[in-house]
Amino acid sequence: MRQDGIITAPGAYDCITARMIDQAGFSAVYMTGAGTAAALGYPDYGLVTMSEMVENAGRIAEAVSVPVIADADTGYGNELNVVRTVREYEQRGVAGIHIEDQSFPKKCGHLENKALIPLEDYLTKIRAAVSAKRDRDFLIIARTDARAVLGFEEAIRRVNASLDEGADLAFVEAPQSLEEVASVPRLVRGPCLLNMVWRGKTPDVAIDDARAMGYKLAILPVLLFNAVVGVCDQMLDELKQKRRHPIPVADVAPKEFFRRMGAKEWDLLTRAVVREGPV
Repeated sequence: MRQDGIITAPGAYDCITARMIDQAGFSAVYMTGAGTAAALGYPDYGLVTMSEMVENAGRIAEAVSVPVIADADTGYGNELNVVRTVREYEQRGVAGIHIEDQSFPKKCGHLENKALIPLEDYLTKIRAAVSAKRDRDFLIIARTDARAVLGFEEAIRRVNASLDEGADLAFVEAPQSLEEVASVPRLVRGPCLLNMVWRGKTPDVAIDDARAMGYKLAILPVLLFNAVVGVCDQMLDELKQKRRHPIPVADVAPKEFFRRMGAKEWDLLTRAVVREGPV
């Protein structure tokens, strides 16, 4: 976060997508809450528990060599739950989490009919999250969904108050115009995150433009999720139509696929431990 420029963190929902992001050369991975919920068979309606989210984040953090930033929804309860949430994510090797001010159960920030908790209740959660950190470099990201409920000015007020309470990064969810997107870094008294959701409420912005506006971190939660859904539809339709195995979009043989999933490390480990030569 101290380096110049903007950090781009595409969204992963499992270890395969996380490894793809790492191998593509991105400097961070974002564990998407919506994608995690979808991978478990649910919409992003607050149906996934803290333990399920933490376990997925831990697997992803173990699978990659770059920092993982994770969705932590509302912190899963009151300030005591937030303390445990921070400790659990930190113990799994996650680099930072964002906690939002929606009431529970929450919804995806780009859906309608969201409800917020009072600002003072939210600031209590932020103070609890900051106090729970054991690693000073663990990021507490304050997310507000106030833009859709109480307006843009209230959203700015909430993240600034959160930064005053020790949050490291401000996340104004779903600004609804390019003017609002550009205004966030000017009005917020600290580094800002931009959530880039395809066909969401926020206009499409180029990464370089977001950097020029002053954003420090850009996340793209559904980039790979949407791509996977599209490819699955395409492959399954082709299978039904042609009645034979379609040529995959990524024409990868089994050996190459397993190499990308870390087979070389395990082959070396086998040779070192068993000492029976190449596997």
